Amino acid sequence: MNAPQMLAHLAKSMEMAEGRVVTVNRRLPLRYPPLKQLVVYWLPWPKGAPTAPELLCRESFDWATERAAVRRMIQSFEQRDPKAPWPAHPAFGKLTSKAWGVLGYRHTDHHFRQFGI
Repeated sequence: MNAPQMLAHLAKSMEMAEGRVVTVNRRLPLRYPPLKQLVVYWLPWPKGAPTAPELLCRESFDWATERAAVRRMIQSFEQRDPKAPWPAHPAFGKLTSKAWGVLGYRHTDHHFRQFGI
């Protein structure tokens, strides 16, 4: 994954959180407390963790275009009504708006650090 592909991946992840990208749910132990809370809120983000195939981007993308898309998605995510229904996460299942926010922040931070941004 190069840096523009990473931005496209982050935008798709946020679109998934809004229900605009549909992913296949996986029945993993991560779906159940307390493991879900440990992973979402506390444990370090693992390198090479698997992701939903629908969120992978293999094409070459333009940095400026993808950066603008991520900015739009962050603003959309920020303005979303926390009481609105949220889709299930493919690995973690049902999440609160707070958990989606924490997960989104930690995922973005992980990839920004990965690329030195």
